[in-house]
Amino acid sequence: MAGKNWQAGGTTSIPAKAVLCLFAVVAPCGFAFAASGGFAPSTYLGDLDPHMVWELLIGGIAAASFLGAVGLWVLSSLRKVKRAQLRRNAFISSALNHLNQGVVMTDPKGRIIFCNDRYLDIYGLSRADVPRNMNREELLELRRQRSALDLSDDEFFARAATAEGLVTELPNGKSVLVKYFALPNGGSVATHLDCTDQRQLSRKLASTTQFLESVLDNVPVCVAAKNIEDGRYIFANRAFERFSRFSRDHIVGKHADEIFRPETAASIAAADRAALETPQGYHRSEFFVERGSEKRILASNRVVARNEAGDPEFLIALFEDVTDRRALSRELENNKKFLELVVDNIPVALIVERVKDGRYLLANRSAETILNRRREDATGLTASDIFNPREAKLIIARDEAALRKRSMVAEEHPISTKDGLRLFLTRRMTVLDDSGEPQYLIKTHEDVTDRRQTESRMAHMAYHDGLTDLPNRAAFLQALTQMIEACAGTDEEFAVLCIDLDGLKEINDVFGHAMGDKVLVEVAQRLQSVARGGVVARLSGDEFGLIIDGKQPAAGIALAEQAAEALGREFPIDGKSVRTGATTGISVFPHNGSDAASLLANAGAALFRAKAKSRGTISIYEPDMDQQIRDRRVLHQELSVAIKNGELSLYYQPQAASGATVAESEVIGFEALARWHHPVRGFVPPGDFIPLAEESGLIVEMGEWILREACREAASWSAPLQVAVNLSPAQFTHGDLVGLVHSILLETGLSPDRLELEITEGVLIEDLDRGLALLRRLKALGVRISMDDFGSGYSSLSYLQAFPFDKIKIDRAFVINLGRNPQSAAIVRAVIDLGHGLEMSIVAEGVETEAQLSFLAEEGCDAVQGYLIGRPAPIAQFAALVGGSPLADTVRKVG
Repeated sequence: MAGKNWQAGGTTSIPAKAVLCLFAVVAPCGFAFAASGGFAPSTYLGDLDPHMVWELLIGGIAAASFLGAVGLWVLSSLRKVKRAQLRRNAFISSALNHLNQGVVMTDPKGRIIFCNDRYLDIYGLSRADVPRNMNREELLELRRQRSALDLSDDEFFARAATAEGLVTELPNGKSVLVKYFALPNGGSVATHLDCTDQRQLSRKLASTTQFLESVLDNVPVCVAAKNIEDGRYIFANRAFERFSRFSRDHIVGKHADEIFRPETAASIAAADRAALETPQGYHRSEFFVERGSEKRILASNRVVARNEAGDPEFLIALFEDVTDRRALSRELENNKKFLELVVDNIPVALIVERVKDGRYLLANRSAETILNRRREDATGLTASDIFNPREAKLIIARDEAALRKRSMVAEEHPISTKDGLRLFLTRRMTVLDDSGEPQYLIKTHEDVTDRRQTESRMAHMAYHDGLTDLPNRAAFLQALTQMIEACAGTDEEFAVLCIDLDGLKEINDVFGHAMGDKVLVEVAQRLQSVARGGVVARLSGDEFGLIIDGKQPAAGIALAEQAAEALGREFPIDGKSVRTGATTGISVFPHNGSDAASLLANAGAALFRAKAKSRGTISIYEPDMDQQIRDRRVLHQELSVAIKNGELSLYYQPQAASGATVAESEVIGFEALARWHHPVRGFVPPGDFIPLAEESGLIVEMGEWILREACREAASWSAPLQVAVNLSPAQFTHGDLVGLVHSILLETGLSPDRLELEITEGVLIEDLDRGLALLRRLKALGVRISMDDFGSGYSSLSYLQAFPFDKIKIDRAFVINLGRNPQSAAIVRAVIDLGHGLEMSIVAEGVETEAQLSFLAEEGCDAVQGYLIGRPAPIAQFAALVGGSPLADTVRKVG
């Protein structure tokens, strides 16, 4: 061992040397003493006493023996020390050689005094490669020669002496960690550890750690971990940084209360405690945190991580900012509730059926009437489960028909409900999936029982007079047409009677309209009694129509005489007695006409002739009556054709705000006026065909066309000007005028406040209550109501009191005389003051001079209309005006 590990010893035998030194000291003394004659025979002792000599000799021998014994003891001790040292060196050498890392020791002179086997093994060296007295620089050079070192000596010792040490890479792929330690005596110790596995493991760990950190950093959920022992954060991912707006370095190592506000820290601490207290070590919660000036909602999942002993060690928190999601969720929930509320409260039964199995998926509250059960109980059932076999079979057949059609299918049919048999309008709509196949069937059921009953009543009202319940003019014309069809091709005859009630106007003026209405009711009853089941109709305010078959004209004359006699008797009403009379005109089929309009017109012509002769007379139509009557009949026929052939057109007369001059009068709207261009006659004056249309009932059809065309035209103007349309009294008594106006406004898109409807007293004379009700309904649509020709009737003031008109139009008769008749000026001034007092605007018609315009402007009249402002003309002539161009030049051109 000593030969193998020379580096560990190399010293000589110290005890032997000590004995030799002792002998060297004692021996000369002995020899000197002997030389001095101490051992000479007594004969040679000289003067010394032989006894003394022997004592000295014996003492010397004793001393020498003592010193020899001491030397032997010292030598023995030194040998024991050497053997112990050798054993200790062998032990140390053996221990160092069995280390898992190489060890190299040097003395103060840098000479290598020891290197173990592991060192040689690591660098592939043998004992022969490291001779005695090799220094450390030579050893490093040896490693360089074998490519086991690529650093200079100084760089090697400097880096190896650091706390981290020096890692060198060997050609065989191994990694060695070298650490160099200087000793106090000037020597050194260097350790060489093969860290290849650790380096690979470290690299793998670093790679895994980097991968995990990369994964956690890219997870969109905030992730944080903290020590349970001290509550400090040990990890925070990038999402946590973004949410908290703090860097990771600022978060790690701190408590929550060092990062967040007290309220937020308290919420986090409460969530942490809840997670630690749960047996499962898992806790989910939501809580508010403050971030800057806003509060956010966090959805948190907390997991307790335990060590090998099962004790809680880390708390991992995963949380997500769900503020926006919760807001969206609340919005979706609110929308869902809103839609459910809407669906539940629509007045139509709604059912959604899944096509593949016919099961009901959705039903609103209104559908419970159809299903005869709560909607919750109907969900998931089929028609066969809900209805009786007969009804279910019918429903399924209708559903299948709708699915085959794949479009909206609507039909009316009765359905049994708890309220009895009701009529429902059912609509079926197929909803297709992405592949175009039927997926859902949406069914709506609308109870139209009351509506159909109302429509029936309205239909009755459309063809019956509201006061007397007699058929009206339209129904009378239908009855005439049916009679003509029944008698056509036979020798049957019948007569048409037009009876005009004499004295009704005087009764209204004296006793009021209520009395007049009661008289009309009584007249209707007496005429029905006289007609004995024949057709009796109220054609207008005080005009009635009758149809009588039999030999003509005798039968017609006899009925007219009976009617005159019946109506000539007194009417005892409300304690008063009033009298009327009857004037009658008669036409006979087929001699006086082959169609209903002709027969009625000819009866009217005969009535006109009778009234021209004398009240209370009876006149029969004669073909050879004067040309005016014949022209009137022809004109009526041509007017009927003109409406159908589109020969009518609209002219527009401007209405302007009153100014001192025309230039200062800004156009605010137009009045639509009907014009008829006859293909042969040319332009027919409105005074000729308008009264004819009123008498024949064509005014209803014509009025609808005028209203629709005027609204359509006005809706196309870029300037939001008013458009005024005249309504005939006949339009108030025939059909649903309010519904017509509403539908036209929707159809044309004209704003209701731009439409002005002009009426005359005739609308209210026949049936005041009904007329007022219709006006109120019209005004509720948003349109404006104007009274036309104010002052020309008898009851205008009472109408103003009964209904809040938007506008009053002063009759042209008063305007024409301005400047010539002081009474006219006074009347106009009074009407203006009256209208303004009732908060109604005033329009003056027939303004033709600057003087009239100036007077009206000074008196505060709101608007004017007349030839001075502009003549009626096609709207094309006002193109610049309705397009917003300057007014004055346009008005002068058309006026």
